Amino acid sequence: MVSVEQVRGPSSTIGMPAGRSRSISVFFPCFNEAGNVEDVVSRAITVLQDISPDFEIIVVNDGSRDSTGAIADRLAAVNPKIRVVHHPINRGYGAALQSGIAACTKDLIFFTDGDGQFDLTELKNLLPLIDSHDIAIGYRINRQEGFLRRFNGWAWTHLVCLVFSLRLRDIDCAFKLFRRQVFDGMRLLSNGALISTEILARAVRKGCSIAQIGVRHLPRRSGQPSGAKPTVILRAFRELFRLRRQILSGE
Repeated sequence: MVSVEQVRGPSSTIGMPAGRSRSISVFFPCFNEAGNVEDVVSRAITVLQDISPDFEIIVVNDGSRDSTGAIADRLAAVNPKIRVVHHPINRGYGAALQSGIAACTKDLIFFTDGDGQFDLTELKNLLPLIDSHDIAIGYRINRQEGFLRRFNGWAWTHLVCLVFSLRLRDIDCAFKLFRRQVFDGMRLLSNGALISTEILARAVRKGCSIAQIGVRHLPRRSGQPSGAKPTVILRAFRELFRLRRQILSGE
């Protein structure tokens, strides 16, 4: 059994009645995920039908150069619970998350990547946590990547936690559930890989509480990851301390 760890800001400021009848938005940021997007959406439908009758699925096609957008449009054409947001060009992971958050209309907002590396049935493990926390996030307990990526992820999480005084296990784990009100009045500025850090740092400064729980990480079955590109990493480092100044100054 995986233990739950809690992180609290100065005070939890967001109220929401408990219960399983709440509506939920699920979105997937996708860049060149033609080999994964249909299966990910299909799995999400199966899981969400057991969670709530009031759900929506949003695919954010971040300027994919393959058939990701066309596949997503086809899925949306036959199911009114599916919508697609298209970026004409690749704008970056942070921009994709911002578009997904803006498109969501339900009480709860959940996102995971469109690469199929998480078991969506584990979303059910986050739902009880959202009754007593504003945010419930996963941390990868068996990260399915090479040593260098695992080490880089560990080092990055420790760095940003030091910079922003956070106590989180896996800052960039793409398995996160939020109460919708977390984003009320939150101005997000990061268009790249720093977006998860920005969201959680701003949320804790706002007074939100976070629960952390271990989730399984699955091997990628199709496509190529883009988060480890040197340009992505350098951009994140360049933006890190600028973001700290912005958050501390109240921007």
